[in-house]
Amino acid sequence: MTENINIKIVDNVKDMQALSNRIKKEGRIISFVPTMGALHEGHLSLMRVAKEKGDFLVVSIFVNPTQFGPNEDFNKYTRDLKGDIEKVSEIGVDVVFFPDVNEIYPEGFETYVEVQELQKPLCGQFRPGHFKGVTTVVLKLFNIVKPDIAVFGEKDYQQLLIIKKMVRDLHLEIEIIGMPIIREEDGLALSSRNAYLSHEDRARALALSQSLREIEKRFKEGNKNTNDLVQYGIEILNKSSITDIDYLEIRNGHTLESKKEAQPGDLVAIAARIGNTRLIDNTKL
Repeated sequence: MTENINIKIVDNVKDMQALSNRIKKEGRIISFVPTMGALHEGHLSLMRVAKEKGDFLVVSIFVNPTQFGPNEDFNKYTRDLKGDIEKVSEIGVDVVFFPDVNEIYPEGFETYVEVQELQKPLCGQFRPGHFKGVTTVVLKLFNIVKPDIAVFGEKDYQQLLIIKKMVRDLHLEIEIIGMPIIREEDGLALSSRNAYLSHEDRARALALSQSLREIEKRFKEGNKNTNDLVQYGIEILNKSSITDIDYLEIRNGHTLESKKEAQPGDLVAIAARIGNTRLIDNTKL
């Protein structure tokens, strides 16, 4: 356990649990924002909300290996603890939990948790095992940090639904708060993976949010046929030479069931590769 810019950094499970136990005995509300680092304004906006909602704010920084597939970007994922600490210091974070992989997954680890149905569509089709890794690490972090409140971003909308379902199904006494996507001025959703984009690919990536806006526009004009709406979005993507599309779908905003006719509250979700970078985005109708 170390101090850095007035922020306590805890790097092992037992110290974090002991600290959380002490805070809870004092009757203070622990709020929590789990991250994989490479922090940007989207993460910081979640922390500001968490700071308002609780008395003691914990942020975890842990690049979780179990949610990456064998050909994904675990090894090249941006790691910048010094820069991340500088950013969270401006928020007033009380503790950064920064464990080693062996702390979270000790030798012999073999217990996982899954939310079976919600993990199947959208990203679940293209990243097998991803949500199993997400739910397992989030449950472990909840058991270590022991938060009363945890704040997540809606950019990972399927993840948010899955975590809410896990909390409900397992009777965890944690309030899950989802917060809207933070975007650049030109509409691009903030993501740690945006740093991978070349200048040209960064410009092409704007088509993701543009396609979502086109679908929203057509829906507001009265078109509710999901196949038609999706086709309008694909045309926007194709104009920017984006053809490597995992999905562009309209689904129920609560159950993620597929829809033939769109309704208010439905989710429009997209995942596509621009260059070698896979980006996701979404909006609600």
